[in-house]
Amino acid sequence: MAVWSREEYIRLMTFGSVERPMLVELFGPLAQLEAEWIRQGAISAELSLDAFGFDRVEVLQLEVNFGPLSGIRPQILRETEEERISIDEYGRTMRLVHSSATLPLPLDHPVREPDDWLRIRDWFRPDPVRYERLRLQEAKDRQAAGALSILFVPGAFDLPRQLLGEELLCYLYYDAPEFIADILDLAAAMVTDAIRQITRELVIDVISIHEDMAGKSGPLIGPSLVRESMLPYYRRIWDLASGRGSALFSQDSDGDMTVLVDALIDCGVNVMYPAEPASGMDMVALRQRHGRRMAFKGGIDKHVLRQGRDAIDAELERTLGAPGMDTGICFGLDHRIPNGTPLEAYRYYVAEARRRLGFAPDDRTTWARMAF
Repeated sequence: MAVWSREEYIRLMTFGSVERPMLVELFGPLAQLEAEWIRQGAISAELSLDAFGFDRVEVLQLEVNFGPLSGIRPQILRETEEERISIDEYGRTMRLVHSSATLPLPLDHPVREPDDWLRIRDWFRPDPVRYERLRLQEAKDRQAAGALSILFVPGAFDLPRQLLGEELLCYLYYDAPEFIADILDLAAAMVTDAIRQITRELVIDVISIHEDMAGKSGPLIGPSLVRESMLPYYRRIWDLASGRGSALFSQDSDGDMTVLVDALIDCGVNVMYPAEPASGMDMVALRQRHGRRMAFKGGIDKHVLRQGRDAIDAELERTLGAPGMDTGICFGLDHRIPNGTPLEAYRYYVAEARRRLGFAPDDRTTWARMAF
């Protein structure tokens, strides 16, 4: 059962009856961990994570370009052993620090005032060019063979953040809410146009949205702003998609999102991940509070892997052994495997989690990211 069908995965995440929850690795290791594990004697199948026998579902990513139709060609300006400086499709200068990051961060943004948005607004128009890579008949055949179809859509916080930066965005929620509303209104038109195009041929099983809008101290905006600013965008997308058969509306955000869960349920979200304990997210407490209104992925504290077997056992008992965690859950580390994680500790964690969940010895397959 290590490879789940789309029907089995949807049944699990909609609180149906299943043989057992999933055990997954959502994201994989941080940048420097491979070198550490090689020094500790890792074999190639451990470096690829294939040796550990995680659960997965065959994924069909629906290829729609929701990026800016800016005509700007991304390019690398310079690269050293320490960093890469590049220009992206937004025209931003991006910096990637090789030793500590897997994603580059912007050093500037294309929108500094409303007139800048009016100049680039057309970048986010609905346009048939966005579907050039869609192969709907091929996708339909793969879905019929058991693949889970996923449409990744822009975030209601994340898209304005890409244009404005976090600081300016947070000011404009109060100073110019109509400006943010216009960005999201156009984005919703772009996304719903794609949903209509795709659902002529197949069901979109999962709408997946990326926000990353919180840290250890909580989210960057509160529940009232989620309902005022984000909810209209989310509901336009989810009401259309769910009306055409979509089962799961999944949100990815790091940090402590606890105070936003009720508002996100109002938005239509029914799956959240990665539920980071170090940031204050407690997947077990959230299940007790919200019951079957929200499924979760992740939730196992990645930092305990550096604290020894007793700490690993305690964390697995806290999560896997808690009441009400037998469905609506993909257990896994609450983000990337951190640098400094001993290989032997990781081996023990996976083997013990498999034992507690009742994996059969032949429940083994190649690893695949389950971050969606």
